[in-house]
Amino acid sequence: MTATATATSLPDLEQRVKVGEFGPHPDTLRVTVAFTTSQAVRHDGRGGGYRNEVLSLRIGEAVGSCAVEPGALSAATVEECAGAPAGTLLAHPVPAVRTAALDAYLMHVTPHTPAHGASPWPLPAGTSLRKSRARARGVADLLDAAPGQRVLVIGVVNSLLEALRERGLSYVPCDLKGGTTEWGESVRTDALAALDHCDAILASGMTLGNGTFEPLRRHALEHGKQLVMFAQTGSAVLPRLLGSGVSAVCAEPYPFFWLDGGPGVVHRYRCPAGGAR
Repeated sequence: MTATATATSLPDLEQRVKVGEFGPHPDTLRVTVAFTTSQAVRHDGRGGGYRNEVLSLRIGEAVGSCAVEPGALSAATVEECAGAPAGTLLAHPVPAVRTAALDAYLMHVTPHTPAHGASPWPLPAGTSLRKSRARARGVADLLDAAPGQRVLVIGVVNSLLEALRERGLSYVPCDLKGGTTEWGESVRTDALAALDHCDAILASGMTLGNGTFEPLRRHALEHGKQLVMFAQTGSAVLPRLLGSGVSAVCAEPYPFFWLDGGPGVVHRYRCPAGGAR
């Protein structure tokens, strides 16, 4: 298996990991630490805020993560992950556990380094809003879209919408939570219904954990649309799907930018030259 090996779909990737095609058999690796991170945010100068909760699993030096709805995971579920073989957790009944386990395994065998296709994008020290905007610029820069084109944004991040507005791009904001953007725009809850009316797709890695990723990937592949992923959830998973519908990834492994005021880094991946989107 080469360092930049990819899979044809998420189910293909999951199956190949389970049988050890990407590295050590997952039954031979154990999760030593399982934890959740709960966060509430209201950036200075912004009218609204949001909450996040993330499940993280550690294998060796690697940490894999999956966002969940706040309060959705029981303490017992988190506790039972600690000490369990990665292979067992890849078949866990809770989707977030399966996703975090897959992310941890792939972070262990294909970390975010140039040898595995990653290019670092530095984040400056500063306020939560300054770091959020810096990350947003790194994500938006991966889009090959011209002013006036419409981008379907799945997983509303106001700093990211702001970056698209600065580039003259229109967008359709979508999030399962609904609500409104910082500019009073209604947020749609059915992203799949908007796919045919957009030129490109910008989606959160959270789509891995809630089961909506594969329809996005198939649509992008079948219609030749760019699919750019920004990923705290599944940051090591999505780069392995480049060229199979995913055209670029901004990967942000734990610890995330909102946990620290110092300088940081995210890791960007682009589809290899000449590769399919």
